[in-house]
Amino acid sequence: MAWRDYWQQVWIEKKEGIKQDLKNPQYPISNHQVPEAIVKAQTGIEAVDEAIKELYKTGYMHNHMRMYVASICCNIARCHWLVPAQWMHSHLLDGDLASNHLSWQWVAGAFSNKKYYANQENINAFFKSSQKNTFLDVEYSAFPDLEIPHELIHTQALDVESMLPKVPEPLLEKQKSTLIYNYYNLDPYWHKTDDVQRILLLEPSFFKENPISQKCLDFAIELSKNIEGIQLFIGEFAALQEKVDTSCIVYKEHPTNGHYQGIEEPREWLSSVSGYFSSFFKFWKKCKKEL
Repeated sequence: MAWRDYWQQVWIEKKEGIKQDLKNPQYPISNHQVPEAIVKAQTGIEAVDEAIKELYKTGYMHNHMRMYVASICCNIARCHWLVPAQWMHSHLLDGDLASNHLSWQWVAGAFSNKKYYANQENINAFFKSSQKNTFLDVEYSAFPDLEIPHELIHTQALDVESMLPKVPEPLLEKQKSTLIYNYYNLDPYWHKTDDVQRILLLEPSFFKENPISQKCLDFAIELSKNIEGIQLFIGEFAALQEKVDTSCIVYKEHPTNGHYQGIEEPREWLSSVSGYFSSFFKFWKKCKKEL
């Protein structure tokens, strides 16, 4: 949880910069796509392929495995981290742009001082496999000079499109206090007992920039049903402003809400520590005193 708070603080500071190499240029780079073998779960590394299939099926992936997949894409296949990170984010039910993208940068050496590698022995140890003779079955000292394995040569562009549902426009009172929920705010306890209008705002522009799978979209909409009286609004924030006075709109602070207008309320954090820190451990040193 502290890592997630840290990534959020970096996102607040760097904004769209989290989609670029933050500390160091990733090197070397052979392409700006994602390996086909990753997308098709055909790397030949059994634990990895099973985890990708599980991701597609359930929307979850073990944290260690996320790092293994990122390392294969960035440090073995030499893909720039962004498109593979977008691919993973699009399938994670717990997907968060800051935690996901900045963790990929960390693995790729773009937000850290060295690349992260995991060999077959490491994967075997943590995922109870016993596979040998894969392209990761090498000593760690061999990784920096390793040629791109033939399994990872073929790459493809990101192929994910969010299909937002077609729903009737909600019935709204122009002068009534209105809480705005979105993909990153589905808090069922937010002003729970207040007499307000509640809107789940899904903006096409956001999902065009940050596409997610149908499974993730359906999951978020289903979660929103925990919020009594919530109505779905498919459209841009500016269109919502035509229905409700800006002075009546209330929303939670978040880096994706920079264009919102109205009354901004703070999010909850683990501690009072805020601002940009160049490393997690500098942040944690201050944060842990309050925890």
